[in-house]
Amino acid sequence: MANRERPLSPHLQVYSWQVQMVTSILHRATGVVLALGSLLMVCAFLSLAAGPEKWAQFSDFARSPLGFLILFGWSWSLAFHLINGIRHLVQDAGLGYRIESFVRSSWISVIGSLVLTALIWMAAMTGGGA
Repeated sequence: MANRERPLSPHLQVYSWQVQMVTSILHRATGVVLALGSLLMVCAFLSLAAGPEKWAQFSDFARSPLGFLILFGWSWSLAFHLINGIRHLVQDAGLGYRIESFVRSSWISVIGSLVLTALIWMAAMTGGGA
Protein backbone atom coordinates (compact mmCIF):
# COMPACT_ATOMS: atom_id res chain seq x y z
CA MET A 1 0.00 0.00 0.00
CA ALA A 2 1.29 3.49 -0.88
CA ASN A 3 2.47 5.91 1.78
CA ARG A 4 0.07 8.90 1.65
CA GLU A 5 1.97 11.06 4.16
CA ARG A 6 4.23 12.55 1.52
CA PRO A 7 3.23 14.71 -1.46
CA LEU A 8 2.59 12.87 -4.70
CA SER A 9 4.88 15.23 -6.59
CA PRO A 10 7.46 17.84 -5.55
CA HIS A 11 5.78 20.88 -4.09
CA LEU A 12 6.75 24.17 -2.43
CA GLN A 13 7.09 22.29 0.87
CA VAL A 14 9.96 20.29 -0.62
CA TYR A 15 11.95 23.10 -2.24
CA SER A 16 13.63 25.97 -0.43
CA TRP A 17 12.99 29.41 -1.93
CA GLN A 18 15.79 30.59 -4.20
CA VAL A 19 16.17 33.76 -6.23
CA GLN A 20 15.88 31.80 -9.49
CA MET A 21 12.52 30.41 -8.41
CA VAL A 22 11.28 33.85 -7.37
CA THR A 23 12.34 35.50 -10.63
CA SER A 24 10.62 32.79 -12.63
CA ILE A 25 7.37 33.28 -10.72
CA LEU A 26 7.69 37.08 -10.88
CA HIS A 27 8.29 37.00 -14.63
CA ARG A 28 4.96 35.26 -15.14
CA ALA A 29 3.16 37.49 -12.63
CA THR A 30 4.54 40.70 -14.13
CA GLY A 31 3.36 39.55 -17.55
CA VAL A 32 -0.18 39.34 -16.19
CA VAL A 33 0.18 42.72 -14.44
CA LEU A 34 1.40 44.30 -17.68
CA ALA A 35 -1.57 42.94 -19.59
CA LEU A 36 -4.00 44.28 -17.00
CA GLY A 37 -2.13 47.57 -16.68
CA SER A 38 -2.34 48.04 -20.42
CA LEU A 39 -6.08 48.41 -19.96
CA LEU A 40 -5.36 51.31 -17.62
CA MET A 41 -3.18 52.89 -20.31
CA VAL A 42 -6.01 52.50 -22.81
CA CYS A 43 -8.29 54.30 -20.34
CA ALA A 44 -5.69 57.08 -20.08
CA PHE A 45 -5.51 57.49 -23.85
CA LEU A 46 -9.28 57.43 -24.21
CA SER A 47 -9.72 60.05 -21.50
CA LEU A 48 -7.05 62.19 -23.17
CA ALA A 49 -8.91 61.93 -26.47
CA ALA A 50 -12.26 62.67 -24.80
CA GLY A 51 -11.20 66.15 -23.76
CA PRO A 52 -9.87 68.20 -20.86
CA GLU A 53 -12.63 67.28 -18.40
CA LYS A 54 -12.17 63.52 -18.77
CA TRP A 55 -8.38 63.92 -18.70
CA ALA A 56 -8.66 65.91 -15.47
CA GLN A 57 -10.70 63.07 -13.93
CA PHE A 58 -8.08 60.51 -14.95
CA SER A 59 -5.27 62.78 -13.72
CA ASP A 60 -6.97 63.13 -10.35
CA PHE A 61 -7.16 59.35 -10.08
CA ALA A 62 -3.53 58.91 -11.15
CA ARG A 63 -2.39 61.44 -8.53
CA SER A 64 -4.34 59.76 -5.73
CA PRO A 65 -2.49 57.35 -3.41
CA LEU A 66 -4.21 54.35 -5.02
CA GLY A 67 -3.46 55.62 -8.52
CA PHE A 68 0.18 56.23 -7.61
CA LEU A 69 0.47 52.72 -6.16
CA ILE A 70 -1.05 51.18 -9.29
CA LEU A 71 1.16 53.19 -11.66
CA PHE A 72 4.27 52.53 -9.58
CA GLY A 73 3.53 48.78 -9.54
CA TRP A 74 2.88 48.79 -13.27
CA SER A 75 6.12 50.62 -14.00
CA TRP A 76 8.09 48.22 -11.78
CA SER A 77 6.45 45.29 -13.56
CA LEU A 78 7.51 46.78 -16.88
CA ALA A 79 11.10 47.28 -15.70
CA PHE A 80 11.37 43.78 -14.20
CA HIS A 81 9.78 42.07 -17.20
CA LEU A 82 12.11 43.97 -19.54
CA ILE A 83 15.32 43.18 -17.66
CA ASN A 84 14.35 39.59 -16.95
CA GLY A 85 13.29 39.15 -20.58
CA ILE A 86 16.76 40.27 -21.68
CA ARG A 87 18.20 37.71 -19.26
CA HIS A 88 16.05 35.03 -20.89
CA LEU A 89 17.25 36.08 -24.36
CA VAL A 90 20.85 35.72 -23.22
CA GLN A 91 20.05 32.27 -21.85
CA ASP A 92 18.30 31.36 -25.11
CA ALA A 93 21.62 32.10 -26.81
CA GLY A 94 23.15 29.40 -24.59
CA LEU A 95 24.92 31.67 -22.12
CA GLY A 96 24.63 31.99 -18.35
CA TYR A 97 23.60 28.46 -17.42
CA ARG A 98 26.24 27.90 -14.74
CA ILE A 99 24.61 28.13 -11.33
CA GLU A 100 26.72 31.13 -10.30
CA SER A 101 25.79 32.99 -13.49
CA PHE A 102 22.15 32.05 -13.12
CA VAL A 103 21.99 33.35 -9.54
CA ARG A 104 23.91 36.53 -10.44
CA SER A 105 21.66 37.31 -13.40
CA SER A 106 18.58 36.70 -11.26
CA TRP A 107 19.77 39.24 -8.70
CA ILE A 108 20.63 41.68 -11.50
CA SER A 109 17.04 41.38 -12.71
CA VAL A 110 15.62 42.14 -9.27
CA ILE A 111 17.99 44.96 -8.30
CA GLY A 112 18.14 46.39 -11.81
CA SER A 113 14.36 46.63 -11.99
CA LEU A 114 14.23 48.51 -8.69
CA VAL A 115 16.94 50.93 -9.84
CA LEU A 116 15.29 51.46 -13.23
CA THR A 117 11.91 52.09 -11.61
CA ALA A 118 13.45 54.58 -9.18
CA LEU A 119 15.15 56.42 -12.05
CA ILE A 120 11.92 56.57 -14.05
CA TRP A 121 9.96 57.96 -11.11
CA MET A 122 12.68 60.40 -10.13
CA ALA A 123 12.65 61.76 -13.69
CA ALA A 124 8.86 61.94 -13.69
CA MET A 125 8.64 63.63 -10.28
CA THR A 126 11.31 66.24 -11.00
CA GLY A 127 9.56 67.41 -14.15
CA GLY A 128 11.61 65.39 -16.63
CA GLY A 129 8.51 63.46 -17.59
CA ALA A 130 6.23 66.48 -17.97
